[in-house]
Amino acid sequence: MRSRRGRGARFAFNTCIILLALVALSPFLWFISMSLKSDIDIMAGVSSALFVPTLENYRSLMTPQFIRPFGNSTMASVISTIFALLIGVPGAYALARAPLRSERPLSLLILSSRMVPPIAFAIPYFLMYRYIGLLDTITGLVMIYLTFNLSLVVWLMRTFFEASPRALEEAAWIDGASLWGTFRQVVLPMAAPAVATTAILCFIYSWNDFFFALTLTRTQAMTAPVQVVNFMNYQGWEWGKIAACGVLILLPVFAFSLLMRRFLVQGMTAGAVKG
Repeated sequence: MRSRRGRGARFAFNTCIILLALVALSPFLWFISMSLKSDIDIMAGVSSALFVPTLENYRSLMTPQFIRPFGNSTMASVISTIFALLIGVPGAYALARAPLRSERPLSLLILSSRMVPPIAFAIPYFLMYRYIGLLDTITGLVMIYLTFNLSLVVWLMRTFFEASPRALEEAAWIDGASLWGTFRQVVLPMAAPAVATTAILCFIYSWNDFFFALTLTRTQAMTAPVQVVNFMNYQGWEWGKIAACGVLILLPVFAFSLLMRRFLVQGMTAGAVKG
């Protein structure tokens, strides 16, 4: 009797999980189905179960006009994420370990750059970039993404380092390891889940950025999210291409997160319980 009740409860629980997953994924499934429809089927409101799938929307995107913005997004996102980690992780470790009275105000000052609305930075960056010749360049995008990602890296990693035990570091110092050697061989391996989580968040922010890419680029450094706007013109909105473009933009983030899912779960829970 109990085994039947246990199986029934487990079946009900699994059913609820599946239903919730379908509800959460329904917008993405609808978006994917729209990318496989022709514009005629989309405008006619043809049901997802009645249309004939086509890859024409994806084939039409395989042109330099789309591939180049896709490559620009990849370069700007990857480079800014790497530099944010290279600078931010050691900086967060220094803030977490250095006995400074100004440590907390400094950390709050670093975080404050994430609190300010992006539009407040648009005009100063535009004028500065126009003066120094960084408008419509990958370098300009990397610099502004680095500005915002760096504060995110420092804040998240500082919390992790404060929660991590210092006993292993002290043992390494006793064995004769230098500060840099301890950081590289002891601290970084322990911080790998948190670093992976932070890298994903930085990459997602840079990859999905639309406002700064629209404001500071024209043609040479145009990114993939901005390219979507080109399918919205006075002749009409090309819904099939918009959906296909959105799916292709989603894939790199999804693949990167899927590869790092084990570290992502560990990193999101790191530091939650302090001894």
